[in-house]
Amino acid sequence: QVQLVESGGSLVQAGGSLRLSCAASGSIFSFVTMAWYRQTPGKERELVATINNSGHTYYADSVKGRFTISRDNAKNTLYLQMNSLKTEDTAMYYCAARKQLRAYDYWGQGTQVTVSS
Repeated sequence: QVQLVESGGSLVQAGGSLRLSCAASGSIFSFVTMAWYRQTPGKERELVATINNSGHTYYADSVKGRFTISRDNAKNTLYLQMNSLKTEDTAMYYCAARKQLRAYDYWGQGTQVTVSS
């Protein structure tokens, strides 16, 4: 079973940048889709961005043009570059992965991003 471990979360001022990483304990080559989700207390988990094994990406409207998702299969790592951060980006960020086109079945433990005004 591949484990996912996120890192890179921090406290940052609005307008700043962060890069999140999600390191897998094994090969990510077989993951057809990898994703970043985020969640704040009392709210449902929100899909932020996805990338498939062909490199195609999807972004939520709220982050389009500011966030960039990428994956490095050689390093078994998923990334999320976050620029022009806003206070509303404050959340716990989770990476997720799936080997088939169904519900994500691999999840990390999360990394906290806090954006101050």
